[in-house]
Amino acid sequence: MEYTTLGQTGMEVSRICLGCMSFGTPDWREWVLDEAESQPIIERAIDLGINFFDTANMYSEGESERIVGNALEGRRDEMVVATKGYFQMDDDDPNSGGLSRKAIEQELDASRERLGMDTIDLYQIHRWDEDTPIEQTMRALDDAVRREKVRYLGASSMWTHQFAEALHTSERLGLDQFLTMQNHYSLLYREEEREMLPYCQKQDIGVIPWSPLARGYLARPHEEFDATTRGESDDYAKEHPYFEGNGQEINERVQELADQKDATMAQIALSWVLHKDWVDAPIVGTTSVEHLEDAVAALDISLSDSDIEWLEEPYEPVSVSGHE
Repeated sequence: MEYTTLGQTGMEVSRICLGCMSFGTPDWREWVLDEAESQPIIERAIDLGINFFDTANMYSEGESERIVGNALEGRRDEMVVATKGYFQMDDDDPNSGGLSRKAIEQELDASRERLGMDTIDLYQIHRWDEDTPIEQTMRALDDAVRREKVRYLGASSMWTHQFAEALHTSERLGLDQFLTMQNHYSLLYREEEREMLPYCQKQDIGVIPWSPLARGYLARPHEEFDATTRGESDDYAKEHPYFEGNGQEINERVQELADQKDATMAQIALSWVLHKDWVDAPIVGTTSVEHLEDAVAALDISLSDSDIEWLEEPYEPVSVSGHE
């Protein structure tokens, strides 16, 4: 395993972050694993040197956090655990979502309880809240740090001008600021290269992109995408612009290069992300130990400048996706 310093946090994290959206209950989404199926994957991740785990309160409506907390019991201090809050958790409680002080305080405490952690290493806002002034959100998050409920703050998909406003607000008010950005980024979705990624690089923000394999579309030939349980049932994948522009040609080039290098398509696609200087640790979700081991092996794959240029060449601008 390779490790890197996550932005300005000073924390050393594995260059692969295990995304825990696939751990929880299939009652939430068909392709999600239950606790008994999730445990061996988390154990193998630790064996492989992964020390960075990302979950969210909305994943399986809290069950993902509980499973991660149970799996890491007795060794949580050795790990870096990240979770997120924003989406409404209770249909009967409108204050169980958003980024008001009330929502942040009550949902953060619920996440801490499910994870079994007094202090969460990285607490991220899952989206931007149009209904709450950013000053209120940042003051509530700063209080969470001062009360030792959270060590570091992060954000997820949003417009760059919103992220810049949040950072400026924190600086102006003398508050703890966001130190990480979890955004949408892969060979099939590169719109973040226009503003967000250069901005993060300039501000020394840690970047932990989600969906580096385009929800599995880069892990297999395009004609086989619907052959998996997730491909067949994951309507969210079809809402992203992976099938716009030249996505199919990029998929075919990933397959061709994988054949040349005796690697899997997922390893090539992940290696491309890992070769980007502005990326700290891509978030990789998996439902099998085998795919997890493949992801870690991607760290050993070297892509030449010409390989990278060839993979990127067909890309065309696509619709903004992830925070709309």
